[in-house]
Amino acid sequence: MSQTFTLDDLKRILLEGSGAPEGTGLSGDILDTEFSDIGYDSLALLETAGRVEREYGIELDEAVVGDASTPRAFLDAVSAHLMTPAA
Repeated sequence: MSQTFTLDDLKRILLEGSGAPEGTGLSGDILDTEFSDIGYDSLALLETAGRVEREYGIELDEAVVGDASTPRAFLDAVSAHLMTPAA
């Protein structure tokens, strides 16, 4: 089964898990904006990664959260896991 993980999926999961930080937003062109600049810290990203793992049935490397500093990097990391066939 082919699954995709889109920016809209990421936004939904961020909002469900951590809410919307005051004074920031997920609207506009945020693909290359640092998560910290849109109000999400490493704890919020850990929560997001956990939700993605449960919802999509994948296991993300711990480095994904540390290395994925922008929505584009997070999307790329999740998409790479989704495209890898299960063993």
